[in-house]
Amino acid sequence: MSLLTLLLTLSLATPAALPAHDGVAVVVVRHAEKDDDDKLDPSLAGEGEVRARALATTLAGAGLDRAIATQFRRTRKTAEPAAAAADITVEVREINAGNAASYAADLAGELRAMPAGSTVLVVGHSNTVPGIVEALSGQAAEAMPETEYDRYTVVLLDADGGARVITSRY
Repeated sequence: MSLLTLLLTLSLATPAALPAHDGVAVVVVRHAEKDDDDKLDPSLAGEGEVRARALATTLAGAGLDRAIATQFRRTRKTAEPAAAAADITVEVREINAGNAASYAADLAGELRAMPAGSTVLVVGHSNTVPGIVEALSGQAAEAMPETEYDRYTVVLLDADGGARVITSRY
């Protein structure tokens, strides 16, 4: 294990409690660090595997009901440790040229219809995460640079239709 991997493991292994809510909690993250093994569908790099496990630790006790990722290995592999810890499977929601323009809005509509008390993990990409947060919350989301892997945003969808946004790092 490299020193960087060890430091990353130690710094990321702190569980985060989700605030109490009466609606749906959606945790939106970008996939973890990717490898350069495949230009079109890379797997996770070693640091990315560590980060994916840290995400599972961060979400321990959150009571995940669903985990949603795109069809790409890097998003699925980022979601898998948290999904396994919650004893659920990762649902693949494909994004492609035909649905890219409506992907965030369609996903937001589906998540808003979930039963109160539900908690969902959504793993996307640097170019989709801000749009998903905006579609869920109705609030502008900060752009995500290609080099950023540690931001997670919790969107609390209140039963009255409002939304609260909490952004943090893991």
